[in-house]
Amino acid sequence: MIKQINVVEAASMIEKDNPLIVDIRDAGSFAIGHIENAVRVDSENFQSFVNNEDNNRPLIICCYHGNSSLSAAATFNRFGFDGHSLQGGMSAWMLSYPIVQN
Repeated sequence: MIKQINVVEAASMIEKDNPLIVDIRDAGSFAIGHIENAVRVDSENFQSFVNNEDNNRPLIICCYHGNSSLSAAATFNRFGFDGHSLQGGMSAWMLSYPIVQN
């Protein structure tokens, strides 16, 4: 079963546990705004990410609305990560928490 966390739980995890934050949205949406320290992961850099990142750190996966992150969390979990899907995705996050742009 995939772990789902709401934005309050995610913010608490970010503050306390130093998780990896993966954003699976398209490059344009990521550039407009994302969670601070998030890394955009797609099919082009997925293998590099799983090969090079610490799978002992918790992982928060965010998408647009919290749907695609469920299957992405399952995929990351198969590679040994402890993935958590962000309920409501970036749509929910932006209602209560700041975003950064690049």
